[in-house]
Amino acid sequence: MVVHGASSLWEPYLQYQEKFVKIKSNSSAGARALAVSLAIGLCGLQARAQEAPSSLKPILRTQTASPADVGTQNILQLNASMFELYDASSRIFQRNLLAQHPVILGLFSGAGGRFILYRPGMAPIDAPSVPIVYQLLKSVGHSTMALAEVIMPYVDSPNDSSWRGPLAAYRSRMQSALDGIDAAPMRDDWKPTSRAVLQNNIAFMDDCLAQNAIRMDALTAFAKKQAPLLRKNIAWAAQTQVGHWMGVVGEWKSMLGADWDKTYAASNTIYVARQNNVLFSVLAQYFGADAINDRLLLIETISFTTTPEEMLDSLTRIIADRPVGQIFFGNDRLMDFELMGGDGRQAVLDEDAKRKINPTLPPLVPFGSHQWPTLITPGPGAKTLADLP
Repeated sequence: MVVHGASSLWEPYLQYQEKFVKIKSNSSAGARALAVSLAIGLCGLQARAQEAPSSLKPILRTQTASPADVGTQNILQLNASMFELYDASSRIFQRNLLAQHPVILGLFSGAGGRFILYRPGMAPIDAPSVPIVYQLLKSVGHSTMALAEVIMPYVDSPNDSSWRGPLAAYRSRMQSALDGIDAAPMRDDWKPTSRAVLQNNIAFMDDCLAQNAIRMDALTAFAKKQAPLLRKNIAWAAQTQVGHWMGVVGEWKSMLGADWDKTYAASNTIYVARQNNVLFSVLAQYFGADAINDRLLLIETISFTTTPEEMLDSLTRIIADRPVGQIFFGNDRLMDFELMGGDGRQAVLDEDAKRKINPTLPPLVPFGSHQWPTLITPGPGAKTLADLP
């Protein structure tokens, strides 16, 4: 490596090196003595040459870590290394799992979901998609929701007309969708509802553009008119989705025969879909209540979509952790729960007592509970869309 601006430091070293190489070939005693002398000088120059140039000193470490810092970092590294080791072991666990057990993944998607069946020693089966009418019904319903999102920031804001451009562009797309209803692969008795939804959307948009205003009373009247139509599309989409996946999972159960009793399954969910997750609900009908949180798992994520690889990794980790809980604590379901959860709960109760706070905690659930994997609590009010006025 050549450090610019340091040629004077390296030049004597290069000169001595050249002389040293030439003299090594001379066999006379004087030559050997001179070679030794030059070698000693060379070592001294090398020592000086290894000193850092002044240009590097501003970025070199000038402080020495304390023993406490070093000790802390070494201990924390154990936890970081644990994840590295687990990643390596997880690949082995996953290979062993798939070699012995069928696995079904139910993954959310905008097309109504995706189901994959993994069988030992065989290629995965990717189930047929939900019929396209599901997406058509959902798209029509979402068009009204999207329209509301576009205009709501500008309700009763007469001095702001920045909404006109996006609304006019969306109106064009709405008209194109309306023009295609008759040719769409949708049941004839469902088409009038979708047509009416789109027509009402366009009429409302035209009124807003004509009035050059987004009025709250107009938006309320529009929503009231659309709600009964949207409920029908929502119901038909749900029937299409559930009917399709019930058929798929039912066929797979028949195909697997006795192996069904050792099959694992998992579905992903985000917060808003965890209570009535459609894909998990379908799986539960075939697995039964005793399989919930045992062989049938609901895995919460922070996004609507999750890759099969991510789902398999999560499922593998849950199953692989169970023997660890059994070996160390005598319970193979302990690791399915927050390991510190019980002591953390007691610590919360102790702190509440010291601070005179009434505890707010969920009921204790035994390890291995088959309860539906959401927090279910009593309370007043509607529980389904049909319950709403």
